[in-house]
Amino acid sequence: MIAIVVSRADGASAHIGERLLEVGDWTAREDGSRPDADGGGTYYRTEGFELREFDDLHIRLSDPTAAFDCDPAFLAFVSRHSGETGRLLTAHVTGNFGGAEYGGEPESLARAAPGAEKRVVEALARHAPDGYEVGIECTHHGPTDVAVPSLFVELGSDEPQWEDPDAARAVARAVLDLRGTGADLTADDDAAAADAADAESRPRHVVGFGGGHYAPRFTRIVRETEWAVGHVGADWALGELGAPDANRRVIEAAFERSRAERAVIDGDRPDLAAVVEDLGYGVVSETWVREVGDAPLALVERLEAEIGPVDDGLRFGAVAVDDDAVDNDAGAVDGDSDAVRVRDLPADLLARAQGLDADAARAAVERVAVAFDTEQGGTRAAGRVAFATAPEAPGYADLIEGLVGVLETGYDAVEVSPEEGAVVARETAFDPSLAAERGVPEGPAFGRLADREPVEVDGETVTPEAVSRARTDRFPIDGAALK
Repeated sequence: MIAIVVSRADGASAHIGERLLEVGDWTAREDGSRPDADGGGTYYRTEGFELREFDDLHIRLSDPTAAFDCDPAFLAFVSRHSGETGRLLTAHVTGNFGGAEYGGEPESLARAAPGAEKRVVEALARHAPDGYEVGIECTHHGPTDVAVPSLFVELGSDEPQWEDPDAARAVARAVLDLRGTGADLTADDDAAAADAADAESRPRHVVGFGGGHYAPRFTRIVRETEWAVGHVGADWALGELGAPDANRRVIEAAFERSRAERAVIDGDRPDLAAVVEDLGYGVVSETWVREVGDAPLALVERLEAEIGPVDDGLRFGAVAVDDDAVDNDAGAVDGDSDAVRVRDLPADLLARAQGLDADAARAAVERVAVAFDTEQGGTRAAGRVAFATAPEAPGYADLIEGLVGVLETGYDAVEVSPEEGAVVARETAFDPSLAAERGVPEGPAFGRLADREPVEVDGETVTPEAVSRARTDRFPIDGAALK
């Protein structure tokens, strides 16, 4: 069950509440056990949701959870957003890294609902009327003592938008699209998985530090990756917080209250990064988040140790490995595990294929790999590769076949010889020295002969065959792996 909090003191919230009742199939109920001002009186139920109204502004509510006649998975506060930001639909979690000017307690963070925030932002983007931007905000106001995870879903940014029925309806529909989900972003993101999330699960959440109030980097992560963002301490909030080493308790709370193991830091903050790592959490880049995507995290950790960090070039291929197949104990030797086997790429063969067609060569690696190392800013495969060990999964032989296909575009014949432990490529190619011996001047004539066209020199026809030489290239491979 998801609890929806409407504030009568907030005109936009009341407007969204009206639209929620309009677009949902609700049943009115009565609660005489508490005052109408505190969520009692008439309240509403529909499948997966309970909606209650309160007189106070959301940010001044202490903990409305107890008002609900259910055990909420999380609370969704529907609210206005105020600012000079035009037409904006936004979501965020709550708390204060520093003072508590706008509700809650100072240096206190509420339990975040990162998965719900991600899903509602996706829904806001689907439903937003023309001209409305969609994003997230940093952590910046109360309440801070809510008993269950929570988030704000907001309509902004001034009176014309607060009164816009289409925008209020978009927020209402986005909230109702949360039906059946939980607060976290789990590997199997359904209601059962969300409800079963416990201390052993590893939701794909990061904490955000740095950047502006409207958190463009963290909005990108929410909208463009498989990860969610919990608490976000913007530049101004970190300024209020003060020296990281003197405020370790709040920094640690950002991870605990977000159920996150990693942070993305926007900007150069070595003192903060040092405290985060000393607390036992990781600092990763936006690139890491994008490249890891939905790969099993235990597998990512193993491959980063065996092949190299994502930020140094590790990339993930098209072959997926299920979480259940990942052996996460410490017994893997030289990259072998129940799920993957790590081995060297065929360096000379790969280099020649990349020389002929770099994009096709990389695609040949990516198509058969779980992961592989790269160079030149992640554009060229190099170093080591991880193959899935499942019987039906592609492996080394498939990689060689793909690279041979690239070589065939530049050679007359290409043969795989497991006995020789090599790929043998043959071609008959233009030889400038032979052309010079026949008196052919350098320049356009060389080009025509290289393109297999005859040329005239002092009245004599020089054919391409007369100035070509047969060449054989051998590229070492592991022949035993092909047998």
